[in-house]
Amino acid sequence: MSLKLPDTFLWGGATADFQFEGGFGEGGRGLLTRDYETDGNVTTPRQLTLKMPDGSRTSVNSSFFQCQPFPEGAKPCIYDDQYYPSHQAVDGYHHWKEDIALMAEMGFSVYRFSITWSRIFPLGDEETPNEEGIQFYVDMVDELLAHDIQPLITICHDELPAHLAEKHNGWESRETIDEYLKLCRVLFERIGTKCKYWLTFNEINAIAGYIATGSPKTDPQTHYRCIHHMFLASSKAIQMGHEMMPGSMFGTMYASSEVYPASCKPDDVFRRMQFRHMTQFFSDVMAQGYYPYYAQDIFRRLNVDPTEFILDGDEEILAAGTLDYVTFSYYRSALIKAGDELKRLGGSPTNPYLETTPWGWQIDPVGLRYVMNEVYDRYRKPIFIVENGLGAIDEADENGYVEDDYRIAYLRDHLREMAKAICIDGVECLGYTMWGCFDLVSLSTGEMAKRYGFVYIDMDDKGNGTLKRSKKKSFDWFKQVCATNGDSLWDGVDTDAVVAAD
Repeated sequence: MSLKLPDTFLWGGATADFQFEGGFGEGGRGLLTRDYETDGNVTTPRQLTLKMPDGSRTSVNSSFFQCQPFPEGAKPCIYDDQYYPSHQAVDGYHHWKEDIALMAEMGFSVYRFSITWSRIFPLGDEETPNEEGIQFYVDMVDELLAHDIQPLITICHDELPAHLAEKHNGWESRETIDEYLKLCRVLFERIGTKCKYWLTFNEINAIAGYIATGSPKTDPQTHYRCIHHMFLASSKAIQMGHEMMPGSMFGTMYASSEVYPASCKPDDVFRRMQFRHMTQFFSDVMAQGYYPYYAQDIFRRLNVDPTEFILDGDEEILAAGTLDYVTFSYYRSALIKAGDELKRLGGSPTNPYLETTPWGWQIDPVGLRYVMNEVYDRYRKPIFIVENGLGAIDEADENGYVEDDYRIAYLRDHLREMAKAICIDGVECLGYTMWGCFDLVSLSTGEMAKRYGFVYIDMDDKGNGTLKRSKKKSFDWFKQVCATNGDSLWDGVDTDAVVAAD
């Protein structure tokens, strides 16, 4: 038995539009729910006032959804001294050709990115798409393919057009399902024959609140109503995609960081099972096509009445559009004990056997192997690791070079465990995309100080900088990983001994 990965294994990186793309107000892009976010916080919708380049102030409400272009040299992400990271992000909108060239130099065979819904339908409910917006993605896909990089497209990444949030309360309404399917149809028609891998939603088991659901309400009844409508939208999109693009594969992405019981005390072990149910509920519905038996316990504890949103015919829709493969993010593990809340990751004391990052995330490579086995054993569908990486404070020299040996060590240890899961355990894994392959704005805090990438981007926490791209030490390291299909991970290691000791 060897630790050699399949020749078809895909290597690459991943980004999200609101953290990477920017281009606010350009090319007809409309306002997103994400655009209200300031430094990791959300400004109350309908009360935000944007200061425009001419000095005037525009109230963001139903009469202002077509963002205005900003003159050259203006900062499109600062209004009344408030910084809105998604408006510029790291300006992938203007650097995409340069960025794809760097991906190709590293040897990527796949790149996961997400669609800005309001770039294609600025309001979300137009009858025809914004041609300039869809052409942006057509050109990007063509450029990727020209470099032999397969696109892995996330259709909806934790956001929706702000107009749909105001008009329908977002995913509270079934009308948003129809608008989502309109977006899917345009994507499938224009780039579908060029793209095999699709994700209908991102981390659907971890989203919450106005930004991701479009609803101003956060009570459990409303949340699970929104989630059910997203389940239906995903299932219908998968059915549509299979009809329009034979051979295409559809997944949805889940947050799957591992949680262990804090002790072998039976109550702690049982609490871990309850926590896992809370997260696996989403993938169970979408991968298996029906609500699991334990859903009744979840709804009971949260005081949710599913008969209010599960209507006649919905079960058939869910069953007809199940996932082709299951993707997930994995960064860390945590502990849970009896009495801990079920809606958080961990909450118990830290694991004494693991190191911790400056952001309090515990580094656990073996946990990745555990999750891979857990997911594959549960669904027996191919899996794809679409987010994994180390957020760290990188110190760049005057040339933008970062000697990030700590990132190399983190990735090497995780990728070795991934290889064990595939080659020893027999898990069918399609590929791996490292999160934030280029430095980007942090989702949780809106900062740049927490960097993940192989490529350093000259920008600070308030959007200042040249945006110059520079290769870190990990760039050439990952280039070698891609070139050898993972064999270089084991340089200097007796792999026969590794397998024998397992």
